[in-house]
Amino acid sequence: MKRSKIALASVALAGIGALALAGCASGGGSTEPTGGSSDAIVSTNGSEPENPLFPANTNETGGGKIIDSIFAGLVYYDADGNPVNDMADSITVDDPQNLTVKIKEGQKFTNGEEVNADSFINAWNYGAKLSNNQKNSYFFEDIEGFSYDEDTELTGLKKVDDLTFTIALNKPASDFALRLGYSAYFPLPQAAFDDPTAFGENPIGNGPYKLAGDGAWQHDVEINLVKNEDYTGGRQAQNGGLDIVFYASQDAAYADLLAGNLDVLDAIPAASLATYESDLGERAVNQPAAIFQSFTIPEKLEHFSGEEGKLRRQAISMAINRPEITKTIFQDTRTPASDFTSPVIAGWSDSLEGADVLEYNADKAKELWAEADKISPWSGTFQIAYNSDGGHQEWVDAVSNSIKNTLGIDASGAPFVDFASLRTEVTNRTITTGFRTGWQADYPGLYNFLGPLYATNASSNDGDYSNPEFDKLLQDGISNTDPEAANEDYQKAQEILLQDLPSVPLWYSNVNGGYADTVQNVQFGWNSVPLYYAITKG
Repeated sequence: MKRSKIALASVALAGIGALALAGCASGGGSTEPTGGSSDAIVSTNGSEPENPLFPANTNETGGGKIIDSIFAGLVYYDADGNPVNDMADSITVDDPQNLTVKIKEGQKFTNGEEVNADSFINAWNYGAKLSNNQKNSYFFEDIEGFSYDEDTELTGLKKVDDLTFTIALNKPASDFALRLGYSAYFPLPQAAFDDPTAFGENPIGNGPYKLAGDGAWQHDVEINLVKNEDYTGGRQAQNGGLDIVFYASQDAAYADLLAGNLDVLDAIPAASLATYESDLGERAVNQPAAIFQSFTIPEKLEHFSGEEGKLRRQAISMAINRPEITKTIFQDTRTPASDFTSPVIAGWSDSLEGADVLEYNADKAKELWAEADKISPWSGTFQIAYNSDGGHQEWVDAVSNSIKNTLGIDASGAPFVDFASLRTEVTNRTITTGFRTGWQADYPGLYNFLGPLYATNASSNDGDYSNPEFDKLLQDGISNTDPEAANEDYQKAQEILLQDLPSVPLWYSNVNGGYADTVQNVQFGWNSVPLYYAITKG
């Protein structure tokens, strides 16, 4: 599924003028939903969210799946990654640093409060404020008034009237309008600020679904959502709600799918990749998605700082036989990575200078490891931490064995019981090993794979990487209003990453999933997430 260039980024910012996003009644589906009961509940797999359900503090897939279902932003992305107006009546790019947003009349949160300009301005200020410590605060850094050093107001947000506000950027950001479908930019009602703790447990949204009631989030078990009858956007639910079940393993989820106890599954366990397409027939899903897999080795770990660390990362990368692992473990449903982004995003390249560090080369790996030993002889073990509930053990074991057999060191996986446990140690910087990482795109642009993960102080920069030359190229790209020239800057920035390897790229993922014969109109989007609102059941 090749993504087309987004007109909003490639046309509107190429010159000074106004452009409004066009609406789409079908919500991106290829066909109108047919059959099924409008009040049937659809069950799907998920994982326990890392944090309370605040849009600006959710940057992982477990919470993101829920947030995207219960909130609606200015735009949403259709199945192909194209932006479609949701709460916005129009988004006009006045010039490369100024936008005007008009909100549709009559939009409401589920408590009856109107969705208006203040709903967005207040939510964005809350997300950006330093003392609120929101994980997605990075997404507001291009707005005038943002600060990493002190609590400030986003002075670039100005209310024109109840349904209109303007956005002034502190520098050109060529894809800013494209970003506005990401959850960090969702609106919030006043209740979110009155009692953030209570709101995070029982959020009040404005999207196609809402919580079934107090206690709908049963921690480590499931969350129950029902249709929001007051939502009038392009994602109106064709079913009665969602039960998102937090499985302890992908194997258990797949067994439930086969048994008819689960309707939709977006991750097939590695042990079933060879058979799931024959098991499910036409109900099997195998399509490209904007997902990148890697693992990160923090510089703070012994032997991984400075020049020694760079050499060891390169050696470890070249000790991994990616083609063999993607074939034997994933049955060729993964593609060995040649960069840090995704082939489904415009601007992707498989011919970056230095990309040979991602190719299996045992002799070169040993040579680089020996060079590092001259700086400081290796001691200890090398481990990759992973969450046991995510189906990662097989590939972590395979990668560890490839490193062990090539470099002659003790290498292994370090399992955590669940995703939340792993993320807690990563976030608190208490983890003492390498750890699995990856990225499911927030919006369809190259910058999204680079800025949030590797820019200095970025929200998802889990390895605390910092390189001024990389930062400059990244800023050059995001300031460039010519999309092709911007992508060239991003490619040059990646060539620096290929030298430093702040994360070790592994492969690009297809979305491998499926659904039971209990549901119809199942479609998976550009970012691997099913379009739950379009599913019918019965």
